[in-house]
Amino acid sequence: MSQLPIEGVMPELLSGVRDCAQLILKAAPGAGKSTHFPLQLVKQGVIAGKIIMLEPRRLAARNIARYLAQQLGESVGQRIGYRVRGETKVSATTQLEIVTEGILTRMIQSDPELNGVDLILFDEFHERSIHADTALAFCLEIQEALRDDLKLVVMSATLDQAALCRLLPEARYIESQGRSYPVEFRYQPGKANDRLEELMSKQIASLMNQESGSLLAFLPGVAAIKRVEERLAGLPKDIQICPLYGQLNFAQQQMAIQPAEPGKRKVVLATNIAETSLTIEGIRLVVDSGLERVAKFDLKSGVTRLEQVRIAKSSAEQRAGRAGRLEAGICVRLYSESQLNQQPDVPPAEILHSDLANLALELTQWGAQDVNDLLWLDTPPKSAIEQARSLLRSLHLLDEKGQLTQAGSLAVTLGVEPRIAAMLSTAKAHQCIDTGVMVAALLEEPERNQVDFSHSVHRFKQGKHAKQPLVEQRARTLAKKLLADLSLSRCDESLVAVLLSSAFPDRIAKARDNQVGRFLLANGHGGEMRMEEGLSSCDYIVAIELMRSHSDSSTIFSAIELDIHQLEQMCPDAFIDLDVVDWDEQKGRLVAERQQKLGKLIVSKVALPEPSNEKMTQALLNFIRRKGLSVLNWTPKSIAELERFRCAADWLPEHNWPQLSDAALLEQLDVWLEPYLTGVSSVKALGKVDVLAALTAFLGWPLNQEIEEWLPTHYTLPTGTKKAIRYQQGQEPVLSVRMQEVFGEQTSPQIALGRKTIVLELLSPAQRPLQVTRDLASFWQGAYKEVQKEMKGRYPKHVWPDDPATHIATTKTKRQLKQ
Repeated sequence: MSQLPIEGVMPELLSGVRDCAQLILKAAPGAGKSTHFPLQLVKQGVIAGKIIMLEPRRLAARNIARYLAQQLGESVGQRIGYRVRGETKVSATTQLEIVTEGILTRMIQSDPELNGVDLILFDEFHERSIHADTALAFCLEIQEALRDDLKLVVMSATLDQAALCRLLPEARYIESQGRSYPVEFRYQPGKANDRLEELMSKQIASLMNQESGSLLAFLPGVAAIKRVEERLAGLPKDIQICPLYGQLNFAQQQMAIQPAEPGKRKVVLATNIAETSLTIEGIRLVVDSGLERVAKFDLKSGVTRLEQVRIAKSSAEQRAGRAGRLEAGICVRLYSESQLNQQPDVPPAEILHSDLANLALELTQWGAQDVNDLLWLDTPPKSAIEQARSLLRSLHLLDEKGQLTQAGSLAVTLGVEPRIAAMLSTAKAHQCIDTGVMVAALLEEPERNQVDFSHSVHRFKQGKHAKQPLVEQRARTLAKKLLADLSLSRCDESLVAVLLSSAFPDRIAKARDNQVGRFLLANGHGGEMRMEEGLSSCDYIVAIELMRSHSDSSTIFSAIELDIHQLEQMCPDAFIDLDVVDWDEQKGRLVAERQQKLGKLIVSKVALPEPSNEKMTQALLNFIRRKGLSVLNWTPKSIAELERFRCAADWLPEHNWPQLSDAALLEQLDVWLEPYLTGVSSVKALGKVDVLAALTAFLGWPLNQEIEEWLPTHYTLPTGTKKAIRYQQGQEPVLSVRMQEVFGEQTSPQIALGRKTIVLELLSPAQRPLQVTRDLASFWQGAYKEVQKEMKGRYPKHVWPDDPATHIATTKTKRQLKQ
């Protein structure tokens, strides 16, 4: 341990912790910041109370705890303990707790003063998980308002130093330089048509043939790992192939981390789970694909999509650092150095592109209605927070005033994801807690490549689930929190789909007509699955896991069949009855019907009698909303006037203009268009509606009068001729005019209360463009001379004065002028 680079700054670190409330530690991979530093804090008794270390990954949390306990000659749970989801190993003697996955946030919410805790370490902070950002924001407020004696240490190998120092201006900054051992870099970018798996497997085979030691390869995802594993099947038998990713069980992960068997070497094929806080024994070779898969949340569809992206420079540094931990190593990068230099220094924070439902729930419990009430390294986007709160209201976790409901308080107490909390609240209300906690535990530990969720439920009840002990333990823990005892015999498989509907109300899906495997979701978006799946022919499903793809639909990876009638019996409030009148294009007439709806889904419908005139008007408005504004009678004049109105709103925003975008006009059809639909009884008759009159009335008095002065339709030239001004939103106003007609004009004309200068498109006598100018005075003094020279030869019958700024404007030739 004494050879670790962190040892060089250890006295400064320990005194910094004693003397400062905040400390920032930057130390290279393998320096010992995650192990040696916290170990010394415990051994030297620097902190009187408990130390909490936030570790972003469960695998790292467990292994660091085991390693540190081993260094003290103890078992985990004595002075060194850990808490991860579903597993706790701490005792009354625990001085250092390593926690992960929002557990620190739970501790803070249940005890905002953090009694007994004196120091919090944020390890590998460069990963910028939502949990880490949230916990830091809460801790900074605790320091400010409740505990000025609480100490915070933020540490990583690749910190955004400038940003952190702005957030923590009083913090002491300490940096540990250098790796333990040198790393040789080799850049081996593939050609345009090279497949990543082929390139990776060739590099691995070459290195294992030419170099000593074990190898760690970084790949973007599980599918790529499996394809490379298949290609490496021909390696010598003394080389073990070990995959390493988050969905593997603990034993499989440990197999990848532990030293190779005597006389053997290892090739570890890993995702970015191996970037930080793990020392994989025997590694001196690293092959880096330079790629990772990042989850990005789509606010419109409420669905996450996985994008394969190039890693940031900080991640490349972290990966290379795995090669130099135990001896001199080699890092082969399957990309060029110039490609790396084009990447950002650090990856974007998770809080900027993720589903923020859980964060919105945490903020509500914390009492922060405005995210700006807290200090953030990156402030959560307002649009994402609003979307998250909308989801929480639909899950009945927040009320209309934005306060926690009874179900919302239960969600916070349970410390589970909001959707799971909503389901457990429903299970409690319907007295089926056993079924609810079973489903919750199965959702948290999903089986891979299992589309029909009911199969996982059945396997669990049979005691044959792939993660049976882990799921059962988690279910018992949740049942205990709900003051119940788990009984597998009381778990009712027939209730599972209905319970899942309360967790995913927006993802209840109805089969599209005559399209096997394609569904419409209750939120209005599409979902699809392979036709070979048994669920593809179901009338209704609940889509549990789906991923946004490049098409209009999301791919459904996990779902369950839903009995819509059972859902109606158990949750009648989820359905609404609506009288709808719409224009049926195929039948060419109005259709009136009473629809039973679930979100955007039409569950059933019954025909109604002939509609009234009011209903007929509403039907036509629905038709326009569905088909778009283009179905109206847009004349060239009405199109031009709408552009003029939009320009006025942009250029004179201090006046109370109505919203005039296409989307806004569609949304407000009942305000501006409906009064002009009197007597209109068919789609064909829409062609007679005076759109221009409707829009002018929509502006209202006095704007519909004042706009004539501010943005006139025409400009009167010195010759007395009126020329139309062309308006187009986002562009400058334009006037096309023959050059002779603006002789004598000293400057370009202005409109919009002097804020806009008209762009003059100056034309020849034959109406062909000669020059475009925004500054007529400068044109007369400069470029006009060249134009004059050319025009005198081409149009000798017309006047081309030497001083056009003082010449009389004219539409006549020289001969006509003499007459």
